[in-house]
Amino acid sequence: MRLIDTHTHLDFDDFEADRQAVLNRCQQVGVERMVVLGVYQRNLQRVWDLALSEPQVYAALGLHPIYLDEHRPEHVQELRDRLAAVAGHPKLCAVGEIGLDYYVESLDREHQQTVFDSQLQMAADFNLPALLHVRRSHADTIATLKRFKLKRSGIVHAFAGSREEAREYIKLGFKLGLGGAATWPQALRMHRVIAELPLDSVVLETDSPDMAPAMYPHVRNSPEHLPDICKALADLMKISAERLSLASTENANALFGW
Repeated sequence: MRLIDTHTHLDFDDFEADRQAVLNRCQQVGVERMVVLGVYQRNLQRVWDLALSEPQVYAALGLHPIYLDEHRPEHVQELRDRLAAVAGHPKLCAVGEIGLDYYVESLDREHQQTVFDSQLQMAADFNLPALLHVRRSHADTIATLKRFKLKRSGIVHAFAGSREEAREYIKLGFKLGLGGAATWPQALRMHRVIAELPLDSVVLETDSPDMAPAMYPHVRNSPEHLPDICKALADLMKISAERLSLASTENANALFGW
């Protein structure tokens, strides 16, 4: 299988001791490319440096809503300046991880929306896909995307919405990121939705080091787990793992222009 991990945080300290070994194992199991995402101002340079130093790694730069209280107005401007400085570079693949998180009630929704809007405008201005964090905020996220009408759309990371929400994102040109959460036997609602998704709408991801799949419980998640995640999701979709890997890889290549 040839696979692309469209969402990982390989720059995190969780991988500090064995990052190169993880990358080597990924190559051995067919994970050919991976997208590492920025989440706050202090890891943007680290993500970029990792992408420049590793052939398999590509960078998405953004400010994650969960760290809203850490973001400053100057960080938003610095992100725009960074994107302008590397616009067109082959290692820059998206703006992300950005979005709305209504699960954490202490996060100010109006402020989240302002930061989200600013970053979607950057995706539009620099003609980049947007990699979205959406938690209990599908209605507002969909409404926002309809306002911006991004030319290159993007990915709804860790999609766990309804059939109706899936259809809305697909109509907007977005791919749905599927990973470890759906492999757990108790995720019955997700299983029903995933079984009906068109193959041209899905991409695979790990969100490592988080969201460990059922076959690797209570351990650090890793991009090298993607083949097993692919097999489990293919079973839910009642197709072969090879067919899912081919479709997800083609979808990711088309989205990122690879």
